[in-house]
Amino acid sequence: MRLNSSEIKDKAAWEKAGITLPGFNIEAMIAETAKAPKWVHFGAGNIFRIFPAALQQDLLERGIEKTGIIMVAGRDGEIIDKVFKPHDNLTLAVILKADGSIEKRVIASVADSLWMGNSADFENPKKIFRSPSLSMASFTITEKAYNLKAGNGNFLPDAAGDFENNPAGNNACPAHYLAKITALLLERFLAGALPLALVSMDNCSQNGDKLKEAVVAFAQEWAERGLTEKGFMNYINNPEKVAFPWTMIDKITPAPHKDVRKMLENDGICGMDTIVTSKNTYIAPFVNAERPQYLVIEDKFPNGRPALEEAGVYMTDRDTVNKVERMKVTTCLNPLHTAMSVYGCLLGYTLICDEMKDADILALIRRLGYVEGLPVVTDPGILSPRIFIDEVVQERLPNPFMPDDPRRIATDTSQKVGIRFGETIKSYISRGLSLSELVSIPLAIAGWMRYLLAVDDMGGAMEVSSDPMKEDLQAKLRGIIWNEPASYSGQLRQILSNPVIFGSDLTETVLADKIEEMFLGLLAGVGAVRATLHKYLT
Repeated sequence: MRLNSSEIKDKAAWEKAGITLPGFNIEAMIAETAKAPKWVHFGAGNIFRIFPAALQQDLLERGIEKTGIIMVAGRDGEIIDKVFKPHDNLTLAVILKADGSIEKRVIASVADSLWMGNSADFENPKKIFRSPSLSMASFTITEKAYNLKAGNGNFLPDAAGDFENNPAGNNACPAHYLAKITALLLERFLAGALPLALVSMDNCSQNGDKLKEAVVAFAQEWAERGLTEKGFMNYINNPEKVAFPWTMIDKITPAPHKDVRKMLENDGICGMDTIVTSKNTYIAPFVNAERPQYLVIEDKFPNGRPALEEAGVYMTDRDTVNKVERMKVTTCLNPLHTAMSVYGCLLGYTLICDEMKDADILALIRRLGYVEGLPVVTDPGILSPRIFIDEVVQERLPNPFMPDDPRRIATDTSQKVGIRFGETIKSYISRGLSLSELVSIPLAIAGWMRYLLAVDDMGGAMEVSSDPMKEDLQAKLRGIIWNEPASYSGQLRQILSNPVIFGSDLTETVLADKIEEMFLGLLAGVGAVRATLHKYLT
């Protein structure tokens, strides 16, 4: 069997393999979507394909919605050519449950997949944005995509270049992802100032504001240069026309794993190989993920929206979204993930579930969550922080059937530590609590600094995951030699003092000395990482 619209018509074969097929007319959905598109999504990654796309499939199967989602890739066009188009925009979703059971389902809610890498391809998204029926543009483009500036505070070259160019000119196609989105909004404005909600579903706090800030930055630069009409800024800043609701999304979705591929091949399904694109994207026709999932959205949609609450989404107000996001990102999941990822890499782990069998790492994250996080956790009311973290520690992270890799989670750590640790630090300060009591947070930060040296606990060379600040940070650590603590001469201070990274200047707190002390312990030779963890957590 092959995953495409023709072969899934042989229902008996797929059902024999234990795979649930779409329960709606796919051709009719595609036709309805082409006629009156309602939902466009930017980002072709795994989280979209197995979560938001599955939500819309639920609504289609129950007859609540008639249109699907148009997916637009803006960073990696190979995904369209090598994964979406060959499989008629279908995805095989594989849910790996902690009890060992597996749920397999074909997701068919993506009506079309587009690319906007050049001016010719950009015309298709422009046409969609001129459609009055469009009510929602959602995003899973990773939190780093919202950054317009480099670590030195200067605008990134592609963003700065886009400031100078006419976004509505002939053959115009901006370079920066968010410049493209702003140019699409300009199309919608020129088509009659049509209303729309731009819904960031990326894993970062106040994501709606981050999206709006980037859009406003481009619109303002264009307005100052006379490249757009003055009314465009008013359009973007009018919430009755353009809304940027906040969201919280949570579902652990690792890269496609070879064991899952082998299982599908044993089921008789061909063509499930993982593809690595030239931009180093790991993607396959299937997506493997855990069962738990949460999506909380601020209910702010000026042109209507899908009935997402019918698919289990929490539709609520901004304050509640913010509280849920802070609960997860600063306390109950993300800090635990980051801490165990850098130490897992240093100690040679390749699976998160295996790390959960390590007494020292388990002690690290339990203290980080329960002892240091819960005293200042934000309680959102709709979800219990303690029950949430119990599920994370007892079910989600130890799930032996979830092939999640600490190297994946260690990606872009510089973009995460300010929220995952910095916010808790600020909460301790604002509440008058003693920073001297913190152990896991400084250990996590010291572990990240040690990880950046690219040497594991046995002294072997280790690959450091991609990060937009990787080269700059490693340059600042230059001169530090593994197994030679005396080579340290205060290099950490220029990183710890950077409020862009940590949300505040840590050298103005007692934590800087503690982090340096821990770092020196981690540096002391073979087994020093293990010994330092054990020392501080026993």
